[in-house]
Amino acid sequence: MIRKKTFMTVREAAQGGPYDERPMLPDEIDPQLHLSVNDRPQPFHLICEKDTMLVLVTGAGQVRFRESNVHFHPAEPGDFIYIPAGTPHRFVPDVTSVVHRYKPRRPGLEGLAWYCGGCDAELKRYVWDTEALVSQAAYQRYCEAFNDSETDRRCANCGAEHEPIDLSPYRWAALSEELSPSRGDAA
Repeated sequence: MIRKKTFMTVREAAQGGPYDERPMLPDEIDPQLHLSVNDRPQPFHLICEKDTMLVLVTGAGQVRFRESNVHFHPAEPGDFIYIPAGTPHRFVPDVTSVVHRYKPRRPGLEGLAWYCGGCDAELKRYVWDTEALVSQAAYQRYCEAFNDSETDRRCANCGAEHEPIDLSPYRWAALSEELSPSRGDAA
């Protein structure tokens, strides 16, 4: 994957997909900028070991938080939304939205979590080291694992069963193959 110091965000976004989190700048630049074009709710809550920042370039929506005193933050073009380290969050667009995420070049641990839509109990959480596994490979792997486990998708608190995630719109497997050689990661 060729990365550039400058690029046209909207042009690049047209080539992307939902929650790609595609790194855009040369690998040595810190913080790194990641690009996504999101037309559906994020299928999980993302948890980052280090602080991150979401910037809405186009569109509108909300960033929804868990385990925080802030439950949501509305987002419209030009908004910079700070995500404190360790805070589970997910983006829910009202319309197709182009989003930049700034995170450290070496982001450390990241995780995915799912919560019950009925009682808010945590259903499942996966954590990985981004030095060993690119995030896109983890998204694919752990969403598939969540889909494959009826136990993980059934709330132990209220018994509600949650639908599997439709993975067809996401390009995480292809992106992880592109990103792994440039970083030396094993997907």
